[in-house]
Amino acid sequence: MLAQVVSNLALTETEYLAQEQTAKERHEYVAGQVFAMAGASKTHNEIALNLAVALRRLSQGSGCRVFMADMKLRISQRNSYYYPDVLLTCEPNQEDSEYFVDRPCLVIEVVSKSTEWKDYHEKLLAYQSVSSVKNYWVVSQDRYEVTCFYRDLKGEWWVKTYTELEQTLVVECLQASINLAEIYTNIQLP
Repeated sequence: MLAQVVSNLALTETEYLAQEQTAKERHEYVAGQVFAMAGASKTHNEIALNLAVALRRLSQGSGCRVFMADMKLRISQRNSYYYPDVLLTCEPNQEDSEYFVDRPCLVIEVVSKSTEWKDYHEKLLAYQSVSSVKNYWVVSQDRYEVTCFYRDLKGEWWVKTYTELEQTLVVECLQASINLAEIYTNIQLP
């Protein structure tokens, strides 16, 4: 999804949140600037749905909650709000509003050519700044590939790329795993 600046006028967080509740399209917010979000492809949508369904199944009975594209992630350290494709949060008693999460443990973006730079650079740095995030996955919609950024016990970040459908990705906060083939169920790629 390609983001475009909506206005050069800076908005406060309160103004942004108020406008977003009645907006017909989604907007991300980065340090006062508002960016309109473009729509996603069918492949993008199916991959995100596959991930959300798998995470929902794995999280049953755990107290964790799965959210999809319309839930904002607030990154207070960066005065920003993003709309990740899939979020998993496992912390009880979060002080989130009804419209955003601020302590997820897993954040997932389904990447396209138009969002690649933002997902691998801007959002990577933003998501790594959230102390609760243990994993950030960038999932390709053009090839069978998931890049997993993960935080170790010392707080250091590492990266591993998965390209084989039989490979398994670990969901740290659930102590569970998802097979790459499950992510790409019903997806035919060249």
